[in-house]
Amino acid sequence: MQVKDRVLAQLEAHRGTYFSGEALAQRLQVSRNAVWKAISQLRESGYPIAALPRRGYCLDADSALLSAQSIARHVTVPGLRLEVRQQVTSTNTLLRQRAEEGEAEGLVLAAVEQTAGRGRRGHSFFSPPDTGLYLSVLLRPQLSAQDALLLTTCAAAAVALAIEACAGVDAQIKWVNDVFCRGKKVCGILTEAALDLESGGLQYAIVGMGVNLFPPPAGFPQDLPEAGAVYDRRPQGLESRSQLAGEILNRFFAFYPHLEARPFFADYRARSLVLGREVTILEGTETRTALALDLNRDFSLQVREADGREHALSSGEVRVKLPQP
Repeated sequence: MQVKDRVLAQLEAHRGTYFSGEALAQRLQVSRNAVWKAISQLRESGYPIAALPRRGYCLDADSALLSAQSIARHVTVPGLRLEVRQQVTSTNTLLRQRAEEGEAEGLVLAAVEQTAGRGRRGHSFFSPPDTGLYLSVLLRPQLSAQDALLLTTCAAAAVALAIEACAGVDAQIKWVNDVFCRGKKVCGILTEAALDLESGGLQYAIVGMGVNLFPPPAGFPQDLPEAGAVYDRRPQGLESRSQLAGEILNRFFAFYPHLEARPFFADYRARSLVLGREVTILEGTETRTALALDLNRDFSLQVREADGREHALSSGEVRVKLPQP
C-alpha cells in the first residue's frame, strides 16, 4: 500500500481529529516529508483535507468523501478488493482491461465521476462529478451465456433493496435493468461479458451500476426527461455514497453464490414497474405496444400483443408511460 493510501486510511479512521505530520510519520513509520507529499497527492486528487498550524491534518467528520476505506466500513462481504478513483472514463471499461489481464474475481472499482460512462444499446450514461455513485464489479461466474441475464437482474434487485434500506424511499425496476424512484430513473445497469468458446460459459463478466444520488447543481440535461435522483437534495453529514455502495455490494454478494436458484426473483418481481401496464417494445427501429402480463422464472417478460398473441421477451428494451404525480 502506498504512503498516500496509508495516510488516507489513518485520516478516514479518525475523521474530525487532527494529526500532526510528525504523529502520522511515527504511526506509519515513514518520514515527515513522505507524509507531506502524500497529503499533497491526496489534495490534488480531490480529497478535502484541512490543515492548521500546530494542529496538523484532518478529514472533516461530515465529509462526503468516497474512498475504499469509507466504503469498506459498510461492507460485510469477505475478500472483496475495493478501488476508488476520483475520475475515470468508465468503470466498466477499466475493469474489462483488468479482466483481460487476468485479474481475479472480486475486484470492485468505484468512481466519483465518469467522463465516458456507457449505458445499454450504445447510449452514453450521464455521470457528473460528486452527485452519483458509479460502481463496477469483476466476476468470473460458473454460468452459461444463456443465463447471463441473471447477473443484471440480481444487480437490479440488489440496488433497489439497498436504496430502500439506505434512503427509505420505494424503488421500482423497469425491465430489465433500470431502477426508478418517484417515477424517475435513478439507476442504470450495464452487464458486459466475454464468452469462453470452449466451455460455452462466461470467461468473465463486468456488472456496472450507475446511481444518481443527488440532482446536479444545473439539473439533469433536457434530453434526459426520465432522469431523477435517490435524494431530492444532498443529505448533510451522511456518507450516502459510501453507505449505498456497501449496501449494494452486501446485497449483491448475498445473492450471487446462488444465482441459478434465483433467490432475488420475488424481490425483483414485487418491484416491477411494468407488470399490468401497457409497454412499448423497441426492436431495432421498430416499436409496437403490448400489455406486460408477468415475469417468468428466467426473467423473461410475458407480454400480450395487440393482436392477442402472447409470448416472452428475453431481451430488448421496453418503455412504459408513467402517470404524472
